[in-house]
Amino acid sequence: MSPDKNKPKPDDRSDNVEKMQDMIQDTLENMEEAEETMEFSDEIGKEQILAKNKRRKEAIEGFREEIKDEAQNQNK
Repeated sequence: MSPDKNKPKPDDRSDNVEKMQDMIQDTLENMEEAEETMEFSDEIGKEQILAKNKRRKEAIEGFREEIKDEAQNQNK
């Protein structure tokens, strides 16, 4: 086994902002789909969907903060 196989890949953050924006978009789509399924859910299912969407909103806020940080770091 050559020593290069154990060498970690370089840290490439050049596309982090784009990846996080895609994650936000995917999360928003998941929230919309979940809300649509609430129509066919019982009370327990609705509560679970509401709780999960709340966590998704919190995750989106975190992604947006990370995007700000990444953008600032890229501009330095």
